[in-house]
Amino acid sequence: MSDKVRLIGMRIDLGAGRRGVDMGPSALRVADLEPRLRALGLDVEDSGDINASILETSTVGDPKLKFCDVISTISRELAAQVKQSITDGRTPVVLGGDHSLSVGSVAGSSAYFHERGERLGLVWIDAHGDFNTPETTPSGNIHGMSFAVSCGLGAPQLTGLMGFSPKVRPEESVLIGARDLDPGERENMRRAGVTVYTMRHIDELGMRRVMELAIERATAGTAGVHLSFDMDALDPRDAPGTGTPVRGGISYREAHLAMEMLSDCERIRSIDLVEINPVLDDANRTAALGVELLCSAMGKGIY
Repeated sequence: MSDKVRLIGMRIDLGAGRRGVDMGPSALRVADLEPRLRALGLDVEDSGDINASILETSTVGDPKLKFCDVISTISRELAAQVKQSITDGRTPVVLGGDHSLSVGSVAGSSAYFHERGERLGLVWIDAHGDFNTPETTPSGNIHGMSFAVSCGLGAPQLTGLMGFSPKVRPEESVLIGARDLDPGERENMRRAGVTVYTMRHIDELGMRRVMELAIERATAGTAGVHLSFDMDALDPRDAPGTGTPVRGGISYREAHLAMEMLSDCERIRSIDLVEINPVLDDANRTAALGVELLCSAMGKGIY
């Protein structure tokens, strides 16, 4: 991973069912993300925010693909910025925003390696599967489809971003921390061949073993991994400021261990951190934890 970093804010809440998550990038900056990364010796450049149109001025469109036209347009812009960041020798760190932004962040990172005949692995840390399609979605919210889109399943205007599909191979993609899966997406993941480590796996095997297996799967034959971290993967006691909290999540130390192990493997090529909703938070506590986790992913150790 490069010691040069580019922060890219993505102010979007159209992919989610609750308002306020578009303020996540600002919450992370208020929590001193840039100075904390600089303290690690990293060269940090903040490119500012990509702003999605707001709900009041946007058209819902297909109720099974809410705001798809807006999300596909802004995802294309994000993908271009992520790809350019890697081209410039900077690790892109995308600050969300709801999880629909991963349609763009994964596409941009994958496109860089695709042009070089290489593949990108994917580590997706989330309480939810985000593997619905328009046929299986119970809500029509695209933040619940972005993992599936990255694996080539779903609406063509999303899967076809950057001119190729899939962005990642399902067999080189791993979901960690799942504990709330819709029936349709569960079947989609099984058919696609995604590796899933639920909270039961973490309970039984421990986070260390889960991460060893996940890293092995996502890095075998790939040029590196994109890390997509949804803050609702954490237990709500530690991360209350998220729109879809589920009890019984990853603990504070388990989350840091996961980030430290990903850092140690030196295969992270791009990152997005999503679903911080300051409206639902307690004194910006969730954003502050997000900053800590990003620092661990970027090389901060205990000793």
